[in-house]
Amino acid sequence: MSFPNYPEKHKLDSLLKAEDIVAYRGRLRRMLKFVPEGVLFCLERGLPHRMRWRIPVARAGSMNADVYQVKKANVAVLTSFGGGSPMVVELAEELAVMGAKKMILMTWGGILQTDMQPGDIVVCNRAIRDEGASHHYLPHAKYIDANESLVHELVDVIRGHGASCTIGTTWTTDAPYRETREEIMQYQSEGVKTVELESAGLFTVGQMRSIPTASIVVGMDSLATLEWSVPKSLNDIMRSLEVVYATSIDVLKK
Repeated sequence: MSFPNYPEKHKLDSLLKAEDIVAYRGRLRRMLKFVPEGVLFCLERGLPHRMRWRIPVARAGSMNADVYQVKKANVAVLTSFGGGSPMVVELAEELAVMGAKKMILMTWGGILQTDMQPGDIVVCNRAIRDEGASHHYLPHAKYIDANESLVHELVDVIRGHGASCTIGTTWTTDAPYRETREEIMQYQSEGVKTVELESAGLFTVGQMRSIPTASIVVGMDSLATLEWSVPKSLNDIMRSLEVVYATSIDVLKK
């Protein structure tokens, strides 16, 4: 991917920065009720409410997302932001300006490997940049890395919760209805485990802002047999999402 008119765009200055938007929100008195040092992007929007008896949260504001604060912690949980790298990049940039020091994304994704099952947990150590947002920030490259220390910390805590997980590469795309047979066969041969819409964007902000970032993908539907298939039950997926949510909060509270 490249920009034909401005192939060196990542070197150019922006007229509008996240710092400007955050300052404007401050002037309007529309800031969050706390400084979010840890941030969880949660694509399963009902999870904070469903887990509230175990992990109490309180509404803390909105910023193109519903924002909750984990009680007795400077941890923000964002839901209902629609998903996709552009929105995650926008929110992550603003949260970085507000004081965020660590960010985790949790989502569900498509399975690409035949030995994986719905509900399998993948802690992503890198993402294929098959989306647009990251290419506005960085020179063209196939991959963007997560923070290695944060990845291993998440793995340790997931296993501490009694669940299993693997570390692997995810494929981040902007076009969920353009996942082709040829691409899937290629990525299968490379060992890529999942496909989703956000990880590369978050990792890019992490690199640009020097903030540790990581993502966790729970396998849901599958393209591994080169046909789309869905699970008969969502029970394993929901259990894994709950483990990932609790894990992410544990790590962000540290």
